[in-house]
Amino acid sequence: MPTEPPDTQLFIMDRDDRQRNKNMLSLEDTQQWSQSLERLLESKYGLATFRNFLKSEYSDENIEFWLTCEDYKKIKSSFRMSSRAKKIYEQFIKAESPKEINIDYHTREQIKRNVKTPTMHCFDDAQKIVYGLMERDSYPRFLRSDIYRTLLENLAADATKG
Repeated sequence: MPTEPPDTQLFIMDRDDRQRNKNMLSLEDTQQWSQSLERLLESKYGLATFRNFLKSEYSDENIEFWLTCEDYKKIKSSFRMSSRAKKIYEQFIKAESPKEINIDYHTREQIKRNVKTPTMHCFDDAQKIVYGLMERDSYPRFLRSDIYRTLLENLAADATKG
């Protein structure tokens, strides 16, 4: 079996190392989560950490709803949109639903009407409300949480070793 010249092997190793590092969580990335909820949710690791935090508090319905809405907006087929809108309504909007989100009566009723002939934007108002709730309530608690603080401390300790 022929071997590659040493320079090529080094390049492949460097490329693999760069790829591995790109998939790792850095202290700088983690610190940026504290700049805004948007920055946190844009990060694959930030989103996963935030979801785990919310699950630990038994309050993950808001992020689940927000993510479900983001996926819903990508649907192109009107048949799929209709069936998905009904599911979202049953799961998050309807009073006493399994993961009922905290929205006002007017918004809830408006969505109830919209779901009959759903569009890509029929959950936008509720999604904005939920985002605002997370931004004002869950997100600041997350930033003060042991989960986030410990992660920062561990990454800072690794960075000083490294």
